[in-house]
Amino acid sequence: MLCFEEIADPEIAPTTVLIRVAYVGLQGGDIYNRRNTPPRAGAPHVVGYQAAGTVEAVGEQVTSVRPGDRVAGFAFAGSHAELFGVDQQHVYPLPEGLDFAVAAALPVEFGTASDGLFEFGRLKAGETVLVRGATGGVGIAAVQLAHRAGATVIAVAATAERLLRVSELGATHVIDYRNEDVVARARELTDGRGVDLVLDVAGGAPLLGACAFKGRYGLVGAASGVTASVTFEDLLTNGLTVFSFMFGREMGTDRVRRLIADLMRRAADGELSMPVEKVFALSDAAQAHAFVERGRPLGRVLLKARG
Repeated sequence: MLCFEEIADPEIAPTTVLIRVAYVGLQGGDIYNRRNTPPRAGAPHVVGYQAAGTVEAVGEQVTSVRPGDRVAGFAFAGSHAELFGVDQQHVYPLPEGLDFAVAAALPVEFGTASDGLFEFGRLKAGETVLVRGATGGVGIAAVQLAHRAGATVIAVAATAERLLRVSELGATHVIDYRNEDVVARARELTDGRGVDLVLDVAGGAPLLGACAFKGRYGLVGAASGVTASVTFEDLLTNGLTVFSFMFGREMGTDRVRRLIADLMRRAADGELSMPVEKVFALSDAAQAHAFVERGRPLGRVLLKARG
């Protein structure tokens, strides 16, 4: 249960950056952690991965940012608050022209999509990728990044409005999973060959039959609430490679910091975007979580802090 109440400010350790939050980008992981984190007596658990705002204060060993800087921050808990304490390794300065609302829905979404497509998925120009769960934050990011990289993009989603939106963002083909056989349609669109890469953000029964011989299948989310299950026999006949990863584990590395800086620059230049379905006040976080749980928003839902 989420409650909006006054608690003590986060402690500032030597490497802590304290962020005065402007916007929180609501993540699927936030909902998962709210549901699955056991309560601790006398210690309220503040959920939330990601937020953007202004540096309020820094620890004595922080050299990368200073009070007044505009940043986004990541941690496995703590973003659903007016003050968000983050280790300096997980703080990302915003380029000129990138507003807080966009930045609050960028590092996890576009970073996960980029690593799924390129770092792990090895997608190249001219190949075909199927994005399952294409209207969520990571899916929308993946459609844009793959399109920009010169790939053919097959987006899987539901409803005409959502399919139109992902087409506008770069999908070459769209499949309505409620009315079409996704595997059969993907095979048809690739002249029977299958796709080079499936980036599965939704989870559920895997779409291995959509893959080409020696294709790749990336399990990067479970927005459907069902984790995909793959057996050795599933992979053997077609020589498939299956991969998965947790992007948050690498968000403090130099490689990922450079990646996020580049993605932010591209967003500031207008090359990348993230639709926002709805904005709630931070005090209405419980309603925001319920809104996300009732349906799958197009893009992201944001929380706006006071001021």
